[in-house]
Amino acid sequence: MKVLDLQCEHQHVFEGWFASEDDFQSQLARGLLTCPLCGSQSLSKKLSAPRLNLGASEPAAASAPTTTSTPAAPMPEAVDLAQLNPQQLQAAWMKAVKEVMAQTEDVGERFTEEARKIHYGETEARGIRGQASREQAQALEEEGIQVVALPIPAALKGPLQ
Repeated sequence: MKVLDLQCEHQHVFEGWFASEDDFQSQLARGLLTCPLCGSQSLSKKLSAPRLNLGASEPAAASAPTTTSTPAAPMPEAVDLAQLNPQQLQAAWMKAVKEVMAQTEDVGERFTEEARKIHYGETEARGIRGQASREQAQALEEEGIQVVALPIPAALKGPLQ
């Protein structure tokens, strides 16, 4: 198993796991690799140190990756974004997007229609997300309906693993 640090043209850094260098090159050539943040297919490998298993001198827990069901510590309400490094900022943004997705209903292209129904009390109030053009979003704002544009990476639109 080969673990590579990858970076897209927008400087987003992420990890990829591949069976071999050939597997990585094959997937890259076929356009199967994208940045999980922005969807860019313009990727490069970053320098990374290989992990060396030196035998019994290392603790057993360090020899294999482990998973845990303990949730990550929640981010505090007020965070000084200027104090975060790029990886922390990226992680905080991905966490926020996942939270929005988990707590809202995807109404797709019916977004403007559903937002108006909720605003005017024609349907139950609930969190929704979907697609709207700039003009549609501006028309909603003019009616007093608050909307927020939130670009969602393509990797998060499918089933989360």
